[in-house]
Amino acid sequence: VNFITRLSALCLRKNKMQHRHQSNRRPAVPLGSRILTDPSKVFEHNMWDHMQWSQEEEENAKKKAAENSLVKVQSEDQDKYEREASKYWNEFYKTHKNNFFKDRNWLFLEFPEILPEKRRQEFKTEKISSEHTKINNGNSFSLKNGMFEEGEKYWKKNYGVGSTVQGYIYNESQAKALTDNPQGKNCGEELGKVESFPGCDATYRILEVGCGAGNSVFPILKVLCNTPGTFLYCCDFASGAVELVKSHSSYNSAWCSAFVHDVCDDALPYPFPDEILDVILLVFVLSTIHPDRMQGVVNRLAKLLKPGGMLLFRDYGRYDTAQLRFKKGHCLSENFYVRGDGTRVYFFAKDEISNMFNLAGLTEVQNLVDRRLQVNRKKKVKMQRVWIQSKFQKPLLSLHNPEETTKRHPCK
Repeated sequence: VNFITRLSALCLRKNKMQHRHQSNRRPAVPLGSRILTDPSKVFEHNMWDHMQWSQEEEENAKKKAAENSLVKVQSEDQDKYEREASKYWNEFYKTHKNNFFKDRNWLFLEFPEILPEKRRQEFKTEKISSEHTKINNGNSFSLKNGMFEEGEKYWKKNYGVGSTVQGYIYNESQAKALTDNPQGKNCGEELGKVESFPGCDATYRILEVGCGAGNSVFPILKVLCNTPGTFLYCCDFASGAVELVKSHSSYNSAWCSAFVHDVCDDALPYPFPDEILDVILLVFVLSTIHPDRMQGVVNRLAKLLKPGGMLLFRDYGRYDTAQLRFKKGHCLSENFYVRGDGTRVYFFAKDEISNMFNLAGLTEVQNLVDRRLQVNRKKKVKMQRVWIQSKFQKPLLSLHNPEETTKRHPCK
């Protein structure tokens, strides 16, 4: 009897403590709706949305960027950073492995277009509330590359870090097959002429460019594994990054194909035909590429999309804290910098993105400047973060040109 009495008292005490903890817990705030209206409360949260800059703040940012751009990196060193770009990114992943970036659990909130329409609606009902809670009670809406401050030492040394891009070395027979038949028209039906390709039987295909260690790949696969007919391709410039993805316990070749690929090399074939992708994800990747090569990259990616397919983009914006933290001697060219570890980063203006993707034949669906105030509550430090977020769509085929329809791959 005494034992039962004590057990009941313990249970009652535990229930009271749980109730007190739940009542004190900060309620989840919907993504993008945390607005700073009272400056005295700035250190109550890690991030504030939709920040408006004053004219003075804008001018100060321009002044800092102009100052740290005065001394340029010498031309021979600039050539080295371009020529040995893959080496620097491989060293980065060798050092940090998959411990540097956080999983991008925010992807489906910002880019629901990643998922097929039916799965999108199901996921919204199943997951949206739990993801909001994670985002606002933790730091899941973050990358350690600067969206939230992670590792002050690395920030001081390198002034932020972006994602990476890139590549695949195809075997000769596959490369010849795609060259002879760039549309891959047989899709495994006439294997005597062309080999099948990973994801050939899928009805919905996604490519992530610059997959890094898989911090977008695995949140996506977690959802796609319950969605028949979907397939995810992911590529990166750094072979070390691709190896990290392939060695991950959640990697499954039935749902995903990871490969090394240099998106700057137009002659390098992809392991699938053109015009088969429903979605391309380009997140913190384009900024790692030399500005002179960006348009060519976007043009090539646009060819991979189906008519009606979407390209989803997020990257660093002009005068982001990461740009203003650079010191003199790190500037390669206007708004283009090299970090202490040899990796590079560009900071975009909204109009640049619009022009670039429009020139590639894509239609603008969304193109916005995302300004947020990031706060280190422990150190009482405030940082103005600026990102560009965009969505572009490949126009549907014209009804007046039926020949184009017949040219499309039968598996599309």
